[in-house]
Amino acid sequence: MIDPTAKVHPGAEIGTGVEIGPYSVIGEKVEIAEDCVIGPHVVIKGPTRIGKSNRISQFSSIGDDPQDKKYQGEPESHLEIGENNVIREFCSINRGTALGGGLTKIGNDNWIMAYVHIAHDCKVGNNTVFANNATLAGHVIINDFVILGGFTGVHQFCRVGCHSISAIAAVVVKDVPPYLMISGNTAGPNGLNKVGLRRNGFSHDSIESIRKAYHIVYRQGLLLKDALKKLEALPDDSGEVSNFTRFIKESERGIIR
Repeated sequence: MIDPTAKVHPGAEIGTGVEIGPYSVIGEKVEIAEDCVIGPHVVIKGPTRIGKSNRISQFSSIGDDPQDKKYQGEPESHLEIGENNVIREFCSINRGTALGGGLTKIGNDNWIMAYVHIAHDCKVGNNTVFANNATLAGHVIINDFVILGGFTGVHQFCRVGCHSISAIAAVVVKDVPPYLMISGNTAGPNGLNKVGLRRNGFSHDSIESIRKAYHIVYRQGLLLKDALKKLEALPDDSGEVSNFTRFIKESERGIIR
């Protein structure tokens, strides 16, 4: 299952059923769990832990040093990738830095298309889609079920809330609350991701509650502090409004408006 031209360090741990393609290089302190498929010409450096049933396509660079001038080779620099992810051609995912907690982390069931870059200390949830050339700067948080359109760029330390979607070439410089569609350079709100919400099983009533919350924040011309007061008065049987409100309250960079 390991091509004879691949170079696997003796300090790497390779699970059962793992395929490693021609001319790939697996470094020291790399753990690859069972049933992963590593294509040709892939480079994986450690410390990196990769869970079960991932597919990593050719020419990807996984677990290389952080692209951060403050990084000086300190050992607190790790990458963790969960299970059932697809990482396509020419992707680069860097390890974390001590300043950012030392860990870059990717969850489960993500679809990461060609030429995507995920920088140091990023945290990516589950069931996301990154279209071609989407780029995360350092310390970015991407929550579950986010879709980033092609060539989307996310500024360092930004957060993108669950079930949101960006248009092609969006440039994100502030936090994106959950459930939004965004577009533009710099990115602004462009309504709710209603199609995505329906596809992921949100009921009509839940979507209507989110729509009312969106209208308060983005359509009534209120100061944010006044919008938050109105949000807290909304009924919230399913919890989506609370999630939306909590995300806004916890924002340190401010939200797109």
